[in-house]
Amino acid sequence: MAKKQFKAESKRLLDMMIHSIYTHKEIFLRELISNASDAIDKRYYAAMQKGGEGMDRSDYFIRLTPSESTRTLTITDNGCGMTEKELEEDLGTIAKSGTLAFKQAMDKPEEGKSAPEMDVIGQFGVGFYSAFMVAKNIKVYSRTEDGEGHVWESDGQDGYTVKPFDYPTVGTQIVLTLKDDEEGEDYSQYLREYTLTSLVKKYSDYVRYPIRMMEEKRVPKGEKEEGKPQEYETVMEDVVLNSMVPLWKRAKSEVTEEEYNRFYRDNFFDMDDPLSVIRVSVEGAVSYTALLFIPKKAPWDFFTKGYKRGLKLYSSGVMIMDACEDLLPDYFGFVKGLVDSPDLSLNISREMLQHDRQLKAIANNLKKKIQAELKKMLESDREKYETFYKAFSQSIKFGVYDQYGMNADFLKDLLLFHSAREEKEVTLHEYVAAMKEDQKAIYYAAGDSLSHCLGLPQAELIRDKGYDLLCLTDDVDEFALRVLGSYEEKPFKAATDDDLGLASAEEKKAMEEKAAESKDLLEKIKADLDGKVKEVKLSDRLTKSVACLNGEGGVSIEMYKVLKAMPNAGDIPMDFVLELNPNHPVFAKLSTLSDEDRKQYAELLYQQARLMAGLPLDDPAAFSELVCKLM
Repeated sequence: MAKKQFKAESKRLLDMMIHSIYTHKEIFLRELISNASDAIDKRYYAAMQKGGEGMDRSDYFIRLTPSESTRTLTITDNGCGMTEKELEEDLGTIAKSGTLAFKQAMDKPEEGKSAPEMDVIGQFGVGFYSAFMVAKNIKVYSRTEDGEGHVWESDGQDGYTVKPFDYPTVGTQIVLTLKDDEEGEDYSQYLREYTLTSLVKKYSDYVRYPIRMMEEKRVPKGEKEEGKPQEYETVMEDVVLNSMVPLWKRAKSEVTEEEYNRFYRDNFFDMDDPLSVIRVSVEGAVSYTALLFIPKKAPWDFFTKGYKRGLKLYSSGVMIMDACEDLLPDYFGFVKGLVDSPDLSLNISREMLQHDRQLKAIANNLKKKIQAELKKMLESDREKYETFYKAFSQSIKFGVYDQYGMNADFLKDLLLFHSAREEKEVTLHEYVAAMKEDQKAIYYAAGDSLSHCLGLPQAELIRDKGYDLLCLTDDVDEFALRVLGSYEEKPFKAATDDDLGLASAEEKKAMEEKAAESKDLLEKIKADLDGKVKEVKLSDRLTKSVACLNGEGGVSIEMYKVLKAMPNAGDIPMDFVLELNPNHPVFAKLSTLSDEDRKQYAELLYQQARLMAGLPLDDPAAFSELVCKLM
């Protein structure tokens, strides 16, 4: 039998099919199993058209048979099979898909008949050729119900042969003779039971037909005799490798909480059960099913660049991507789960998406579902929500701050901050609802710790007036609130802001008069500090402390510390302002001191204010010596 040339022209095109389209060689098994599944679908559909006579759906199967002795991997199915003409046209013509033609025919049923609900997988007619990535020779034996058997054979080089063969059953058998192992390429792994089982679980676990394989099992041999060790023997057992019916395709009423938990632990490698499970099923322009999990704890590497975010992506039960980042916004990157849709526009290798219109529609809906679930948890199970928030609050806060606050309104009701008055975490809504009638702003203090926030001198007047104070202890907190700007028409005000809006007109006038009286003293103290501060002024916010240090302009000292700590931050300029309490006894004493003593006191007050602001001392040894000297 003379060889026939591939109809899609040259060996160069075949080389592209084999070597350029697919990223991972292991994909070949997914492609061949998907083709087998499609073939069974076609046979089942034909049976339905004839009134459902013949085989039951449970009679169909796909079988893997590895053989190390012959170095072959065989994939067998009892699907529709192929005629001689189909072998030539579908396998001899690169990029011609019999499944695509079948799908198009299904979409246009005969008059009076409805289209069947079937999700065939193949579209491009190139998946079969992926087998040449691992095989040096491929034989395809096939027979249809009303035809004779034939065998198609090719080494993937320059052509193929098709000839009659007495294949005994309806269906198709593909025999791959694997390439020899070479440096960096272990083709023999595709003959090992463990590898084949793992690949089926990874890519084809939810193909609707059983994928079978004979596996070696070590079982007890006979009854154990007393005083003697148990003897074992190796037997071959026919095992179904795939789950077939996905958990997310079963009715919600049929799935138990333990089944969800077990699925989550097994598939996402977490020792803890998830805090919450979200099921989404959508029919429409883009139909899909999603099964999402909100974890209890963050993985150890969650906040590192190497962490892989995203949802598993399936198309009709076949895994396309292990982590599709486009399905989740970064701020919900902690969510685990999967999406299964028959409507995705996949690229020719089915490893990536051709364009993202469908993906954007799915992602937009999922983020709303996740937000709604978190709000529901916050309202109905506060303890559970606080467990979640402790693990993933930074993701939510970064989401508020990121992209110039684009998602701030969407996420603001998920935020929690420690309330100085309530001594617990509160939402922004709860803070506003508990505000005093005369309070016009939401006040907060940012610091390294809760004790630092509560001890800030700048917060003294706020707390003296009985107003609550939100304590911000994460680096991103103040950035997030500044982007948010206000909540329920109440502006956010930092305890360190220039004008807290708490002084009356009379108090402001009195402070201006004191500042005018103390102008010379304040200028002398500024000179004493020799450029360490841009300004020394009187403060109306200090009620107990003698001094505090603030930054000038829109960047607070806490924000300055965060920016300074960033990699490659370099020299970040910061103008400091030293504020003094004119009603404190120490301030009154400053005007009575000699120039030398005043300079020493000014240095002491400045370094003390740095400590209160959470900044390092300029010179700890010199500061210690100064304290001892003044004592």
